[in-house]
Amino acid sequence: MPSPLLQLTNLQTHFPVESGFFVRKQTGTVKAVDGVSLSVQRGEVLGLVGESGCGKSTLARTIMQLIPTTGGTVVLAGRNLTTATAMEIKAARRDMQLVFQDPFASLNPRMTIFDALAEPLLVHGVVSPDQVETRVIELLGKVGLDPRFMRKYPHEFSGGQRQRIAIARALALEPQLIIADEPVSALDVSIQAQILNLLAELVRSMNLTLLFIAHDLSVVKHISDRVAVMYLGKIVELGPAIDVIEQPRHPYTRALVSAIPSHDPDAPRSRIILAGDPPSPLNPPSGCAFHPRCRYAQEKCKLSVPPLIPIGPSPQVSAATNLPLREAACIRLGEIE
Repeated sequence: MPSPLLQLTNLQTHFPVESGFFVRKQTGTVKAVDGVSLSVQRGEVLGLVGESGCGKSTLARTIMQLIPTTGGTVVLAGRNLTTATAMEIKAARRDMQLVFQDPFASLNPRMTIFDALAEPLLVHGVVSPDQVETRVIELLGKVGLDPRFMRKYPHEFSGGQRQRIAIARALALEPQLIIADEPVSALDVSIQAQILNLLAELVRSMNLTLLFIAHDLSVVKHISDRVAVMYLGKIVELGPAIDVIEQPRHPYTRALVSAIPSHDPDAPRSRIILAGDPPSPLNPPSGCAFHPRCRYAQEKCKLSVPPLIPIGPSPQVSAATNLPLREAACIRLGEIE
């Protein structure tokens, strides 16, 4: 198998918590990302899902080196970004771009669309100044926008149009990897479908690699090749999208899947309601972070952090390895229910 485009190994992003007025003293640590290992192949769409606060956006910004890593490595196309210099990271950003959740906040309100798209081209020297307008027109065409609008400002566009502009800006440097951080969650449902179709078409036509972050499994299902489920800074399930969504193994994944709205109002539903609130990353539970909310938790779940273990040809689930696989509490749901 060829080497992956993106390789994360035991990636950690921790934030110190300090108190004191005159003398600052660290009183704790927020473990936003806590030991994530992932690989993304070239041309693949990997969906990353989880509820708000689980660390998805922090993981995206850590990959981009917008937030420094506490531990572990980020390797993009063979380059270790965690040990790279500022100049090396700037060069690497030509190969990776980020599409933010709120396009209005990510676009400078004082810059026209032409200026917003031209800026990365000129900063990185992708084209000469006399070729910039031609390139901007080409980018707008790729995302389905009329080039006549390029002298307008962000506030003159709808939410869906602004997200198309943000995608065009991400494509400007012809990156190998695009990280889309909940790019459709702020849009109407009908517009969500248009943006998802646009991203899928761009992945196919430009051979892009996409890390698609969302909290809605129904959205991820239609665009992803594989899905990784994140809970409290850790990956708890990983596998092909159809397997993770149609046959979820981890109790947390099952709860997420049960919340997907059905198109048939008469279809029977069995919603799984998790007990309690998500734990704080400032004071995570011992052992399996999900055990306080898991109805299948056993005493041994509190003692050690379960790693991802294979349960078939490709899916992986975070399960207690000190038990025989068929007896691990978090993967024998079918036997218990």
